[in-house]
Amino acid sequence: MTMERRTTASDPAPTAGQAPGGRAAPAVRLDGVCVRFHTKTRDVTALSEVGLDVAAGEFIAIVGPSGCGKSTLLKLVAGLLAPTAGEVRLSGERVRGPRHDIGYVFQRAALLEWRSARRNILLQAEMRGLPPVAARRRADELITMTGLDGFADAYPHELSGGMQQRVALCRALLHKPPVLLMDEPFGALDALTREQMNTELNRVRRETGPTVLLVTHSIPEACYLADRVVVMSPRPGTVTEIIEVGLPAERDYTETMERPEFREAAGRIRTLLGSVSAHH
Repeated sequence: MTMERRTTASDPAPTAGQAPGGRAAPAVRLDGVCVRFHTKTRDVTALSEVGLDVAAGEFIAIVGPSGCGKSTLLKLVAGLLAPTAGEVRLSGERVRGPRHDIGYVFQRAALLEWRSARRNILLQAEMRGLPPVAARRRADELITMTGLDGFADAYPHELSGGMQQRVALCRALLHKPPVLLMDEPFGALDALTREQMNTELNRVRRETGPTVLLVTHSIPEACYLADRVVVMSPRPGTVTEIIEVGLPAERDYTETMERPEFREAAGRIRTLLGSVSAHH
């Protein structure tokens, strides 16, 4: 396990798809990002000087105290929120508004009750105007990949919470997004189902290959799934430390929990978050 901390880059702005010096641009870059909200009674700084580079195909987990700006960070990457200062780039291109090429999975599956699992997944294709035949083929591939065979025609009320989140994951992956954002997607599930979904997500991610940013409050989940874990400070949120987990890509859940790399990374995160709690 190694720890690192990224400082704000001062290089000239790269062209789309490139980093300074002609290197491939990071899939996601946050450079000196600050977010301030203004209300009638006060100004709130949600994020302060956040810097982060995420390589293509990398899985990043983001942990930190409640209210530190983790979800705000995902909204910045999605283009749903503009930074007050600094910039956000996807593959070298500055994010200037809502990005339609990303995938987004939320804590609640938000399925339409009157549509079957397959038709909920295909809603993405309808909204994007994707070719129907290819979209249906892709949906069927994802249904098989996520263990939903036999439930494609079931309605949301006939599905467990874990199955509903599988549908939401399929919907987010239907258009083969290069970047997948996940905001506490398994937070409402029971412990056993959450472990099963962690295992499923690890496998699906290896088979589909997107860059993933996952917000979670679960340290074991972060360490099991991620290549690196970003630990954030209390509000105003900034990057306290970035921890490289150092686990193999293919990970058995039970065996991984006993690996020294997992224990070391999880222990370091607990120490950092414990220090945070002690001083706030």
